[in-house]
Amino acid sequence: MTTGVAGSFPTGLGSNPGHPVPLGFVFRSRAKEEKAAVADKASLTDSKQPRDPQAKKGRPTPKRSEAQSQRRSVANTSMTRKDASKRQREERRAALERQRQALAGGDERYLPARDKGPVRKFARDWIDSRFNVAEFFLPMAVVILVLSMVRVGALQSIALLLWLVVIVLIVLDAIVSAFRLKKALAERFPDQNTKGATRYALMRSLQMRRLRLPKPQVKRGERP
Repeated sequence: MTTGVAGSFPTGLGSNPGHPVPLGFVFRSRAKEEKAAVADKASLTDSKQPRDPQAKKGRPTPKRSEAQSQRRSVANTSMTRKDASKRQREERRAALERQRQALAGGDERYLPARDKGPVRKFARDWIDSRFNVAEFFLPMAVVILVLSMVRVGALQSIALLLWLVVIVLIVLDAIVSAFRLKKALAERFPDQNTKGATRYALMRSLQMRRLRLPKPQVKRGERP
């Protein structure tokens, strides 16, 4: 054994052929990494190969309703909230436009629920085919209001009397109309529910003919 000199390698290292440096662990780790890469590549290659249709899938086949619900959920999640709200506004606008056209033309498909049905249509036509005292209430009310504002005692008394006459005529006409309409509904629709149709028609009679919605489909004096 020789003593080492300062700055020289220790004994047993360097070029000593009797003690080689063990490097097997380096080659073993590199070999393991290469084997893992080959295995990953093989698994990817196998996954890309077409599956045998006779082979089992390893999971149960979903039902048609479940598959449809999954497709709907995917389609709904793919749409953003802004797009969904915009689509709802457009659909609401289109529905209102269809309803407005139906009120003007009488299309039963897009009328509101309170105006749908043959019973309501008959009640509308029955009211529209005759003169009603209540439909002239608005112009008469304007005339009476003007007379009541004039500072003449006789005109104010006449205006008050006209108020009473108009109210009495409207009530009497409504009673007669309700009685006749109920009778007509019972004859035309004996097996159907006509509840609320008379009240619906009387409320319509309070409006001027040109302002009624749905628009009148019959002329005055024409039998519905």
